[in-house]
Amino acid sequence: MDLSLIQDIVILFGLSVVVTLLFQKIKLPTLLGYLMTGIISGPYGLSLIKGTEEVDHMAEIGVIFLLFLIGIEFSLKQLISIKRAVFVGGTIQALSTIFITAIGYYFLCGDWNKSIFIGFLFSLSSTAIVLKILSDKGEMHSPHARLILAILIFQDLLVVPMVLLTPLLAGAEDVAPLVLKTPLFAGTDDTLLRLMIELAVKLLFVLLLVYTGARYIVPKLLFEVAKTRSQDLFILTTILICFSVALLCHSIGLSLALGAFLAGLIISESEYSHQATGNILPFREIFTSFFFVSIGMLLDLSFLTEHLLWILGLTLLVVLVKTFTASLASIALNYPPRTSFKTGLALFQVGEFAFILSKSGIKYGLLDETTNQYFLSISILSMALTPVLMNYSEKISKYTYKLFIPHQIKRRLHSQNTKKILSHQVVEKLKNHLIIIGYGVNGQNLSKACQFAGIPYIIIELNAETVKEELKKGEPIVYGDAMQANILEHARIAAARSVVIAISDLKAAENVISSIRRINKSIYIIVRTRSVKDVAVFMKLGASEVIPEEFETSVEIFTRVLNKFLIPKDQIEVFIQEIRTEIYDMMRPVHLDHSKERVNLPYFDIVCLKVEQDRSSIVNKTLTESALRSKYGVQVLAIQRDKRIIHHVDGGTVVKLHDSLFISGDPDAISRFSNDICI
Repeated sequence: MDLSLIQDIVILFGLSVVVTLLFQKIKLPTLLGYLMTGIISGPYGLSLIKGTEEVDHMAEIGVIFLLFLIGIEFSLKQLISIKRAVFVGGTIQALSTIFITAIGYYFLCGDWNKSIFIGFLFSLSSTAIVLKILSDKGEMHSPHARLILAILIFQDLLVVPMVLLTPLLAGAEDVAPLVLKTPLFAGTDDTLLRLMIELAVKLLFVLLLVYTGARYIVPKLLFEVAKTRSQDLFILTTILICFSVALLCHSIGLSLALGAFLAGLIISESEYSHQATGNILPFREIFTSFFFVSIGMLLDLSFLTEHLLWILGLTLLVVLVKTFTASLASIALNYPPRTSFKTGLALFQVGEFAFILSKSGIKYGLLDETTNQYFLSISILSMALTPVLMNYSEKISKYTYKLFIPHQIKRRLHSQNTKKILSHQVVEKLKNHLIIIGYGVNGQNLSKACQFAGIPYIIIELNAETVKEELKKGEPIVYGDAMQANILEHARIAAARSVVIAISDLKAAENVISSIRRINKSIYIIVRTRSVKDVAVFMKLGASEVIPEEFETSVEIFTRVLNKFLIPKDQIEVFIQEIRTEIYDMMRPVHLDHSKERVNLPYFDIVCLKVEQDRSSIVNKTLTESALRSKYGVQVLAIQRDKRIIHHVDGGTVVKLHDSLFISGDPDAISRFSNDICI
């Protein structure tokens, strides 16, 4: 039995644990630990791993699981909602990167074909790295994350024509051009045209399959599997769906990762998506570590040290160019500068699919060994920089906007936003109102509550498409970045009574609080956050109240549990108040008094029973005449008659046919009463 693969896995896991633990001690991201593990254990390091090909296979599985889970987090509706960002933003980012890179490389080699191919390589960004960082930070539903995902999806789609064009750029003999007789296609490669038509047909088939699977096939299949209550069968079925769709996409020339994303979208439409996520999560964490390790193995340390200055300079140039092109795509889609910079700082690295494309370049002579090593070194360094720059993207964006954007451009951007807002809503009369920042689920529910209560309000939202749709519905919503003073002033922040910040981007929420406090020192600010650990930070910045979702969910759960066990309401309220005080009042901890006498759980229930027939002659009799307490040991607390509730019930209250009786008593007594009366 060959144990070499198991030995390699043990070495990789053991080294990963040690290196990652050291990186955590010095506050460096885990991802960098995996890359360093690959550098150390790879063929250019200590050569500890023999089965590098097997590691590559496991790495690809990791990317599949990662994209599968990302797909589950989204839905078909969400994907359709960002279609403009996919095609417009993706096209601008990719073409501008290819154009700038090709021109730059042409001055070095003088060959347009090779220059365009190099542009192909550097136009692609790392889907695996970027989406994992966004997911770990809890920012997958933020505006910049939606735009980033849209551009990454377009890049994954773009890999297909790039692969088809690579041999044509090299002038390979196996795809010799055949001139079509039709004048419209004069000079067109018949082989390429046939391949593109075939690809379009297959792609249409896959999209139809995805839609059909999401709407009809997968929900029914998972329902039948869930009915068996077999956890193993559910896991196997989930993985089968993931890899089947991935292989189907691969068979028509698309990437496995894109197929896995589509498989996740299929499952996201069913009610079993959360269970599927929980099942796949451990697999993702294991196999994605192999992906980052495999990337680290590609780096030739001797080549890096020999050409360090050139590599560092070129890496910096790549970071600047790709940050600029991605930011340009964001600005073209009317996103504010802060979101545009954050998008650029997430997409500056070279992606994993560029490594696959580079193999085609080597095969057809578009990439020599030296250029390939430069490409690998720059790519891996850019990947290593990604978690660092993404963690500081908020600060970098703010300082870049403040220091490097000319005042005239700032004023033009602000005036454009203000004109757009003023053309949609006139808010000069707003006073003593509520400002809702962010129109997600929380923002939508809050606006409904304001409508019900007659509270004047205005919404600030960064998603232009959402603003357009809600304006048609009559919502008082404006487009803009709430960090900008002119947007807040337009919403009349000085005259508002309260602000609710309901956005998922934590760093953005912090900056919004600071911006509000600079204008209005006394306004009441309520902030929604996901974790209790963020409460202290927001309070320090000037929030009046912070609502952590995970804590409020637990409060709602134990409140309902205590109510079900019929704990007195006043005791529940006292307990909730003590818990909330302990969590929210960070400066003055309050300890629960566990010395109080334990509450005895009462052994009785409260039910509602309807009088449908007069089997025991209680109809048209008073409660005293029926003697329910002495006969059955139950008591009538209230009666619902038609749509009216009779709260004051005494011995003289008469029971009518079709009354609903609210009965209290122990479960056995209620059961006897129900069986006897046949209600």
